[in-house]
Amino acid sequence: MRHWLFKSEPDTYAWDDLVREGRTGWSGVRNYQARNAMVEMKLDDLGFFYHSSIAEPAVVGICRVVATAHPDPTQFERGGEYYDGRAKADKPIWLMVDVAPVEALAHPVTLKRMRAEPRLVGMALLRRGQRLSVQSVTPQEWRIVLELAATVPALR
Repeated sequence: MRHWLFKSEPDTYAWDDLVREGRTGWSGVRNYQARNAMVEMKLDDLGFFYHSSIAEPAVVGICRVVATAHPDPTQFERGGEYYDGRAKADKPIWLMVDVAPVEALAHPVTLKRMRAEPRLVGMALLRRGQRLSVQSVTPQEWRIVLELAATVPALR
């Protein structure tokens, strides 16, 4: 099993939306590196659900891959935000996976808290310029973030 991180702006699609719906297609990804990460995903891989582009970005939950990479239908929606005229039904360019919620974290793990954790220094999310909406998480990083989620952050 591999681990991943799925970034979403909560005003576009939040953890609560995933919980309410029970499942979603991770559509609209238009970066080859992120698409290729989804191609690598297997059923039952786990991912962190990360709220981005807010005052306090944070990992807020855990989701599970429930459908492996398949064509993202938004690439074919003429006039849509994610339309790609190069994509053809028999030769799609953009793929997506489906994810379902597993559980909310006991304590969201903020970006600030992860940056302060020396053991996470190499985590893709924390590297400058790393803006991918889908990225891999190492087993060690996974354990550390879960450890942080189990504890109440210190007040400063």
